[in-house]
Amino acid sequence: MRRREFLKATGAAATYGLLSGYRRADARSKIEMEQLEEAARKPVLKREYFPDPVVIQSAELLENGGEYVVRVRAMGGAEGYAVSNSDHMGRLYPILTQMVFPFIMGRDARDLEGIVDGVYHYDSYYKYQGLAFWVCVASAEFAILDLLGRIVQKPVGELVGEIYRREIALYRANNSRGLPAEETVELIRKDVEEIGARAAKYKLGGRMGNPEYPPGRSEKLIHLVRKVLGDEIVLYADANGSYDVREAIRIGRMLEETRHSFFEEPCPFDHYGWTKQVADALSIPIAGGEQDSSLWLFQWMIAEDVLQVVQPDLFYFGGFVRCIRVARMAQVAGIPCTPHITGAGLGYLYVLHFASCIPNPGPYQEFKGVNRKIPFECTTSDLEAKEGVVKVPTGPGWGIDLDPKFLEKARRIHA
Repeated sequence: MRRREFLKATGAAATYGLLSGYRRADARSKIEMEQLEEAARKPVLKREYFPDPVVIQSAELLENGGEYVVRVRAMGGAEGYAVSNSDHMGRLYPILTQMVFPFIMGRDARDLEGIVDGVYHYDSYYKYQGLAFWVCVASAEFAILDLLGRIVQKPVGELVGEIYRREIALYRANNSRGLPAEETVELIRKDVEEIGARAAKYKLGGRMGNPEYPPGRSEKLIHLVRKVLGDEIVLYADANGSYDVREAIRIGRMLEETRHSFFEEPCPFDHYGWTKQVADALSIPIAGGEQDSSLWLFQWMIAEDVLQVVQPDLFYFGGFVRCIRVARMAQVAGIPCTPHITGAGLGYLYVLHFASCIPNPGPYQEFKGVNRKIPFECTTSDLEAKEGVVKVPTGPGWGIDLDPKFLEKARRIHA
């Protein structure tokens, strides 16, 4: 129970919102594996809201200023919109326009789970599994969710879960690498103060086994960031797969000493054996999952206690349906699902809705700043972080309306 003792001593149990039923994997029984699978199989979309079919008549991809928007239209004229992950869509759009769009055309949007699962299995599309495929599926799914929300005048969270919270506390994510520790800490301090955040995450190491620069930066940074930000700020550290087992444990001990609250991706994300060794050796919770695309791999990582904070990416993992399945499995194990999101597009908006409708999101959600390139109106929230908290929009769908002029000027991307 070393990890439980660590959480209690550092106050990190409250940081995670860990559920009371959490147990180490060696205390779990085989039936809990079955419970994980059962939790993942439960329906996600509340179909009872939709007595009549919602047949998708058209789907199109629009681009304006490097931002990509999916627009779906149902028979009868209802529309839904989603801003894609624009960092990737410029290279991935043929998968969306040639594979995903043709599959969803003519289907009943009420069968959202069937659409998400069906496109994966259709015509051996599962062979494309990974970020490239699931970003495209998520982009279409988000637009469908917006469509459905607008039809019944409900926010997305009410369509796929219960509304547990109307305000979401944020942790400020800082992506700086390659700078001296002193400069990095100053950037982190400014990021935190800018939105009044009570939590922050920063980068360690050199990413995926590469040497860090300048040498020795991580050791210095770990101690300096705690000294500068003080004891009241919750700290997370992200190595992006920088270390082997021995070095990850050494770094992890420093994080424990300085009362950090999770250690993200200590080893290369796909070296699961190494990550488990690190998790078994340390008390600090290990976070990860942003690069993973297999639901059953998440099941195994949860059951075997490889991760104590799961972080499926809302785009990279394929959207709300699949990420909610992960959240439900994590809930069975009593651990939080704190999704990863990039700073591109409207990722922060989707995180707000996701965190609002699951019971176990953890107390702070990732925030990398607001994309000001996308003009929209939101009448139920200013979407501004105040004292580290943002109000979740309560309007239909995603609760925003994209600027019609922005859409009119966008070019339609053809297959």
